[in-house]
Parts: sequence; structure tokens; C-alpha cells
Amino acid sequence: MKPRNVVLMTVIMVFCYRYVAAQHQKTYIVHMDKAGKPSVFTDHMEWYETSMRSVSESTSMLYAYDKVMHGFSTRLTVEEAGLLRNQPGIISVQEEVIYELHTTRSPEFLGLERSDMTLSGSGSGGDVIVGVVDTGVWPGSKSLDDTGFGPVPSLWKGECESGTGFNVTSCNKKLIGARYFSRAYEAAYGPIDETIESKSPLDDDGHGTHTSTTSTGSAVTGASLFGFAKGKARGMAPRARLAVYKACWLGGCFGSDILAAMEKAIIDGVHVLSLSIGGSISDYPTDIVAYGAFKAVSHGIFVSCSAGNSGPAPQSLSNVAPWIATVGAGTLDRDFPAYVTLGNGKKLYGVSLYSGKPLPGSMFPLVFAGNISNTTTGRLCVPGSLPQGRVTGKIVMCERGLNSRVQKGMVVKAAGGVGMILANTDTFGEELVADTHLIPSSTIGQKAGDEIKRYIVSDNNPTATITSGGTQLGVQPSPVVAAFSSRGPNPLTPEILKPDFIAPGVNILAGWTNKVAPTGLSEDPRRAEFNIVSGTSMSCPHVGGLAALLKEAHPEWSPAAIKSALMTTAYSTYKNGERLLDVASGMPSTPFDHGAGHVDPVSALDPGLVYDASAGDYLSFLCALNYSSSVIRMFTGGSSTCTAGKKYRVEDLNYPSFSVPLMTASGQGGGSSAENIVKYTRTLTNVGPPQTYKVWILSNTKAVKIKVEPEELTFTEKNEKKVYTVTFTASSMESGTTSFGRLVWSGGKYVVSSPIAFSWV
Repeated sequence: MKPRNVVLMTVIMVFCYRYVAAQHQKTYIVHMDKAGKPSVFTDHMEWYETSMRSVSESTSMLYAYDKVMHGFSTRLTVEEAGLLRNQPGIISVQEEVIYELHTTRSPEFLGLERSDMTLSGSGSGGDVIVGVVDTGVWPGSKSLDDTGFGPVPSLWKGECESGTGFNVTSCNKKLIGARYFSRAYEAAYGPIDETIESKSPLDDDGHGTHTSTTSTGSAVTGASLFGFAKGKARGMAPRARLAVYKACWLGGCFGSDILAAMEKAIIDGVHVLSLSIGGSISDYPTDIVAYGAFKAVSHGIFVSCSAGNSGPAPQSLSNVAPWIATVGAGTLDRDFPAYVTLGNGKKLYGVSLYSGKPLPGSMFPLVFAGNISNTTTGRLCVPGSLPQGRVTGKIVMCERGLNSRVQKGMVVKAAGGVGMILANTDTFGEELVADTHLIPSSTIGQKAGDEIKRYIVSDNNPTATITSGGTQLGVQPSPVVAAFSSRGPNPLTPEILKPDFIAPGVNILAGWTNKVAPTGLSEDPRRAEFNIVSGTSMSCPHVGGLAALLKEAHPEWSPAAIKSALMTTAYSTYKNGERLLDVASGMPSTPFDHGAGHVDPVSALDPGLVYDASAGDYLSFLCALNYSSSVIRMFTGGSSTCTAGKKYRVEDLNYPSFSVPLMTASGQGGGSSAENIVKYTRTLTNVGPPQTYKVWILSNTKAVKIKVEPEELTFTEKNEKKVYTVTFTASSMESGTTSFGRLVWSGGKYVVSSPIAFSWV
């Protein structure tokens, strides 16, 4: 295999050439009104083909869709797309969007290895199928061992596709399906160069193998990354089946390919879909992931998506549709210490996964890259920024940003440095993410970085050394919200609180591909069966696997019921009662950071009550947003629309959390003494024994009065439903003010908790 940076440069050059050659065409996804098929056509495919040919004789159909939508995707010029939009029976013609890719300790941390977990979902899951849309899978992974698995479920309709480096025999009773989708990718960039990437379900990147084995990986004893995090690795649902849908390539994840993957997943019969991908925020009808997820949920499939890695900036979320489980990232109680000792005797805490030859015991000269580089980005240690001879034999302190963390160490090494200290900026605060560096390194927080800078300027001969501390367990406080985890408020629909919850997403050990090094760098010759990676990409498949456990324990539960169980049992405080911390600020986190809180799957197996919702409820939500009838027909398949004269309210979607946007005094209808009065209606379904529940409210603001009617609900049988209304009466506050609370129904051993977020705009 060629060095990866050369490979990527070659890919980029080829892409650019091919793009210039074909820039007059773009891929469009064409939504057709199924009910509008003219009688002259014998079937819908003939109608699709004729419609396409009427505007372009030279193009061809990439995909025809039936389950996720009625229509097709094709390559057209802008002019041809405009002509197609004007034809009868065409609901929309959307330009394709390219999306991006956004464990030994996790099961124990989540309580999944407790001996008292006796429900069937905790130990089996063999009939539940988890589909993962990502970069493919490495079939040789020990995490895909099918020892002890029974026959493939009879309802499974999928396939194991062969291709470069991947055979039909690569699947087994664990990995029961593997497909790849590249038509849109190749339509944009030309045929795949199979010397660079595999035209098959084979994972060339590692991301797909990591997410897949995080959700459903079989138990592997003695797993580690070069000795770090050693223990038994297993996914959240180790007995569940896995189906892989490769729709992400070196050039990105193309919307048409993603939609085709979701279409096949629905047809194949998966129960859970996990997508650790996302793009910039866009409206529901134009967001392919949101649209495809709507259809998947309508077929009873739970959909988990990553919230994004654009935190800690507010309103940085993606994948915010209410039918999606939007997952943020938190830490585990495990770390990988790498201590920095300064010449003045001060010892600072950092982290690293460096496993090579340690530095000798003596101290080394210490420099800050920003003080010796002549470039404006010198402090970031980007390639070419460190002058030769200035860092030879020295430890260099760099700052995070712009290029990859591991690459910074290689820049230091290339300039003659012997070690690197990687300091956070204020963007990342005290968040410590460990990496498999190729030189002795330590990642430290912003405060420690500032202290080192002060030491360097105050000492005539600053020195330092770096020592590894191996693997440390029992780190407290944990979990904390990761700084990179994307935050609310929901930028699209502020009445829906997002993210929904957080799950482990920092320093997660899971399976890896043999195609690339754990760092992804061409300079790194190492290969590993497992890798430690961070991101909401890692927290997303945690929830996908947990959903599989709940589906096995409660096969009758809808996707909304499963999400509700995970939300209302999530915790937002530590055992001492203090609120979960946000590592970016060092302050308590809020529901805009952690949603309902950190998932607690043991409690979610028996939640007492759930907030259920159907595809019809989500359709009413869309009607409340006043979309046109043609947009509504996209989601319904061209049949029903919003009922004329009916009043639809976003506030009445049966969601397990409350987000309440309020007008300030200067807002429309406001005034110095004006009050906002908002009502939310909710329905609870009993999934436990007969019980009487009483409500209690916790709020940290006196600006909002909260009234719940009724204050007591008595359930006498399973699946019984009860309706209640919450009235929020708020006085005006300064624009930008936020406040938070909780609404809790308690009865017997059950505590059904919902976060409340107020924001004045």
C-alpha cells in the first residue's frame, strides 16, 4: 500500500481533474408523487425513466428508490434539473449533499456487566439486527467472531456482496450482511481507483469497523491498543447481528449513496440503524439523513445519529430531527496519563497513547513553537512551520488546531525534536484526548499550557521531560461532557431539545482495519486490531447497541419508546448530587450540552413509563411547521397531507423533554409587563406494573411558573395511556438568557425524568 498522505494527495488530484471535466453536471435526487403516475405507464420505473429521458438523453439513473422515497437519483445540468422540476408528478428535485464522517471499559462503565441483569436483552440479542452506514468493515476482526451464534434470523433479507478484498465468505453468523454503494461517488469523481480504495464493503479507513464493533462487537479477551486499555473488549450488544452498509469513501459520503444504503437496510430487515455522519444543518425535507431516517422509523427501525464534533460552540448540532436519537459525547472513568515534569520541579498531568521507547531520565531543553517559528501558524506545528536546527534535541510545546494532533508530533520529529507537549487552547479547555503518537508526547489542558508558557519566559534554561503512566481507571469526576461534542439550542426547531443524551465518546477502544495505521498517517507503519478513537461518531454506536438490547428485551417497543426509555432514565448529576460537568468550561453542563443526561441502559430496560410516538405524530409535527403539501407528500409517499382546518402545534409532539423558547419584552407582542404563556401536551404510556405517579418540578428560575395538570396519574394496566398538560407562564428576561429545570413523575421505584430548557429570544 502506498503511503497514505501520497494516496490522499493522488485522490485529491484525480478528484479535481474529474470534477473539472464533469462540472456541468451534478447529482440530483428526484422525488416523485407515487399517486401521480399517469396511466399510460405500466409501472413506476417506466415513468421515472421517461421523465428523466425527457430532459436528458445522455444521463443514466443512479438509484431508484421505493422504501425511503418514491423516485430516483441521476446526473443533470442545472438547466435540465430546472426543466424536470416543471414536469407534472415531480414533488422536488434536490441537489445532492455530501456528508462527512463526524470497547474494554464502556460496558462496565454503563453497568452492562452487572450480575443482576437478567432480562433477555442483557445477554442475548441474537435476533436483533443492527445496521451501520459508514466506511465498511474489516472482516478479519476478532470482534466479528460468530462462535456460539445460532442460525441467521429467518426474517433477514440482506446480502453479502463481494468485491476488492471482500468475499461472500467474509460474512458469517455475526456479520450477516455487507453491501457497498458508490454510484453517486463514482458519478462525481469517476471510477474508483482500486489501488487506492476498495470497491467493496472492505473498510479502508477504520471508522466503519470501529463504529460497528462498538455497537455489536463480540467479546474479545486480552484486547488493547499497544498495551493500553487492556481487557475484554465487547460491543454494547455483543450477541446482536451486524449488517454493514458502506456509503462513505475517501471523497466523502454522498447523499444518493446514503439514501440507497438506508433503502436497502429497510428492505433487508434491520431493527436499528447507526449513522455516525452529518453535515451542515439543513431543513428536514432537504436533509437526506433526516428524510431517510423518517422512513426508517416509519418502518419501526430505531435510528441513532451523532450530534457532531463542533462543540463547544452553541447551536452547533446536526441530525436534529425529532425522530432521530441525537447523541452527544461524554468521557469514561479511564485515562492514559502522560506526565510533564518541568525543570522547576512542577509536575503537570496530561494524556498520551505513545508506546515507543521512552525518553531517557534526564531533562531536555524546552521551547514553545510559537516563540521560534517565523510563520503566523507556527504555534500550531503545521508542516513546514518549525525551522531546521531550532528544535534539535528539544521538547517542543505546540497548540491544538488546524492540523491533526498526531501530525504535529511528526512535524516536531522532522525538525529534530525529541518530544512534544500538545496544549489546548481556550476552545478545548481542559479536555484531554489521547492519541497514538509516534514520538514521546503529552496532551495537556489550557491551564497547564499557560503555566508552561510562563515557565519558559521566566527561566533562562527551561527544561522538561515526559513520562507515561499507562492506563488509569476510576478517574473522577466521570462522565463529563466532551468539549468537542456539539451543543444546542436546536438551530432548526427550538421547541425540540437536542442533543437527546450523551454516551461514551472519548478514548473508546474498538475494532480497527488492517488497511491503515491507528494514526492514519503514512509515516506510521504500525497496524492494530483495536484502536482508541474519540468523537460523537463513537457515542452514536453506543446508543445503537443499547437500542438493540432494549429491542431484544421489549420487541413490541417502537423506536420512540426505546428513545424515551433511554432519555427518561438518563442521569444528569453525579452520585453526590452535583451536576455533570462540561470539560470545556469546567462548569456544570446544561441540557443544551447533555440533553436528558448520560444514558443508563440498566434503568432504561425497566423505565416504568414511556413517551411513545408514531410516524403519524411526526407527520403532525411537520404539519405544524407549515410545510407545503408537496413537501408533506414527500414524507407520506404521496398519499396523505395535513388536514385542512386542523390546528397543529410543535409543542404537542409527544417528546420526552421540554424546550421552551420565550419572547423577550422587546419581541413581537412583548412589553415591560407582558407574560408568555405556553402550553405543552404530553401522553405517557405505562410499560410497567400498575402504579400511581405524582409529579414534581425542579426549576432554577423564578421567571417561569410551571403548572402541571393533573398532578397525579394512576395506571391500572400495561399499555394504558394518560394525558397531561404543562403550562409555562414566563415573565420577560434579557435576550440570550437561559434557564433549566426538570419535570419528574415518580411512583414506587420508578423515576421518569424530563429536562426543561428555557431560552429568551
